[in-house]
Amino acid sequence: MNIKQKLDESYIKNNTIDFVKSDPISIPHNFSKKEDIEISAFLTSILAFGRRNIIINKSNELMNRLSCQPYNSVMNMNYDIVGFKHRTINDEDILYYLQSLKNIYINYGGLQELFDNDIEKSLIDFWKIFFSLPHNKRSERNISNIEVGSAGKRLNMFLRWMVRKDNIDFGIWNHINKSNLFIPLDVHVANMSRILDLLTRKQNDWKSVIEITNHLRIFDKNDPIKYDISLFNLDL
Repeated sequence: MNIKQKLDESYIKNNTIDFVKSDPISIPHNFSKKEDIEISAFLTSILAFGRRNIIINKSNELMNRLSCQPYNSVMNMNYDIVGFKHRTINDEDILYYLQSLKNIYINYGGLQELFDNDIEKSLIDFWKIFFSLPHNKRSERNISNIEVGSAGKRLNMFLRWMVRKDNIDFGIWNHINKSNLFIPLDVHVANMSRILDLLTRKQNDWKSVIEITNHLRIFDKNDPIKYDISLFNLDL
């Protein structure tokens, strides 16, 4: 069996509602309003490092602190996030992220308006806009800046959730072609990619993201990032 066949089989096996139940993407699946899906997905993606069950628990806690109405809570500043903490993220960071989201929805038309088919440029511009308000510089470390070489795993995962459409991903941003997405690169995906000769670089950085994504586009030029689901669940 060749690499493409292995990845295709893994995708078919895992592209299920059962996968959603055990993944952080289950959090935005609790909502139906577009803006609630966007904001809950963005915040969950930012919290998405560490064990999945802890990510889900902390994301649920954050949604409860937003009264399970992410958009209304952000826009009306109706939340209590004092004492919230997840790994390197604390309540000061979350407070800034919520304020920045409000600024984006008021002055830029929402998260969707900050991204287009030039994903790389969009990620760079998004980071600058997101941190354009006065803030503690420590809050920047939780959101990758690909302009300095970071892999941007969590932002690319958020984009995958918003752009792709299947049993797992939402596909509510149809102005972006899924063929332009980049792989959300975490340690497991990087290790699997090296085993499968999809990645030669030792660093897990933006150049590695490009290298893997280019290989995946050979397997499926229209939807290469469906293989993120394959690689994440692959155990060779």
